[in-house]
Amino acid sequence: MLLHKGEILFRQGESGPLFHIRSGLFKIMRVHEDGSPFLVNIVTPGETIPHHSLISPKEYHGTAIALISSEVEVISPDEWYTELDAHPAKCREIALQLQSKLRMMQQRIDHLTLVTPAEKLEKLEQWFAEYISPMSIKDILTQEEIAQLLGLRRETVNRLFRAKQG
Repeated sequence: MLLHKGEILFRQGESGPLFHIRSGLFKIMRVHEDGSPFLVNIVTPGETIPHHSLISPKEYHGTAIALISSEVEVISPDEWYTELDAHPAKCREIALQLQSKLRMMQQRIDHLTLVTPAEKLEKLEQWFAEYISPMSIKDILTQEEIAQLLGLRRETVNRLFRAKQG
């Protein structure tokens, strides 16, 4: 299945298949009770999502939106869970995938602990460049979403980008 930038793979609260990301990037947005959206995750090629449903089914925690053209493989939940029961070694593959995601999240947390907002932004831009170069992070995320990933205010992100230009 091919999705273009802005297309939705799945929606928060719904149930359905799992997906293996062959190429592209997705943002996972969660809408709070007050209606405000929050960027909770970035999903990269090679991942199978949703992560919280890899061992047992659960409704989608957020909405997955393509950040760039992306190709995904749709995985039937029945086939997935039946295969897990029949081949317990597959659980090791899932554990390794989750370990990899955890390490990526740890790296992002390390970036958040950097001293200055400028350093935080620089590290995030470097991380995204691995997946979207020659595009810029500003081509695929709003300043609000970048601020959410960095634990900063949108105004601070705006100021950092303006300082880099001038």
